[in-house]
Amino acid sequence: MPSVEFPCRRCHSALEAEDLRCTVCALPTPERERGPEGLVKARVTRCGTCGAAIAYSVEAQAPRCAYCTSVMHTETQADPVDQADRFVPFTVDPAAARQALQAFLGSGGFFRPSDLASTAAIDSLKPLWWPAWAFDAQAVVTWTADTNEGARRSDWAPHAGESEFILRDILVSASRGLTLKETARLSTAYDISQAVPGQQGPSEAQVELFDVTRSGARRQILAAVQSEARAHIERTEFAGRRHRNLNVAVVLSGLKTGHLELPAYVLAYRYRHKLYRVVVNGQQATCIFGDRPLSWVKVVLTALATLVLVALVLRLLA
Repeated sequence: MPSVEFPCRRCHSALEAEDLRCTVCALPTPERERGPEGLVKARVTRCGTCGAAIAYSVEAQAPRCAYCTSVMHTETQADPVDQADRFVPFTVDPAAARQALQAFLGSGGFFRPSDLASTAAIDSLKPLWWPAWAFDAQAVVTWTADTNEGARRSDWAPHAGESEFILRDILVSASRGLTLKETARLSTAYDISQAVPGQQGPSEAQVELFDVTRSGARRQILAAVQSEARAHIERTEFAGRRHRNLNVAVVLSGLKTGHLELPAYVLAYRYRHKLYRVVVNGQQATCIFGDRPLSWVKVVLTALATLVLVALVLRLLA
């Protein structure tokens, strides 16, 4: 069920039905304004290894997790599950994802096996949408720091200031199947302006569900605001100047969140009887990352050659 929004009585910031307090001014939400009664309990398919919750689909008939291929089980959740407001469509098809994997395997550098691209075999290719909150925020940031401006005979001088800024479409991951590092890399390559209410992509694509409501994710969202505020101050206040000991305090004056599903491919390939995982952005195939094996023969030979070279240099210097 889509999230229900209503304004806070005191500051008029947008709230969702599950919020117990206003995100901006912390005013408790009246009981009668919280979520509708009689919500149907959510039935989801849960991975027993990585914990990802995938929307159950009879058509997909996929008892294995799209992220780690572990066997999944069905569970019924007592709380209602947040639903996506919009889906960012796939613009990369499965064939392009396979081509991206081949290019990725062939560009690993000297220490990768020479036959990696030609010998590796794709074991599985899973298109999926992973969940994220997209939020807009208005904030006032106060800061203190030491800079080299006005330091005179000292290296540093204390400075402080205040700044207002607006954030648009900042993504905070709600995925359990992908790591924060993986979702951070994927997030840089999406065009959120293309998001639409329905799914546009491969018919077999799975949808990972939101495991935590916006209320439960408030800490993650506020941490993201804090991080963006710090980056904003560094860009606008310290351009061309050295600084240290930067401390920022953020006061929100507005916060609005949306629920997005973002496209990606999770590929598993096999090389010499071992499986490796690679993730491809569903909108830009050049955004690809994952595991690649090392050629330990090359590593050992390089180490031995280095030791021999060092020994020869030391002998010449002796």
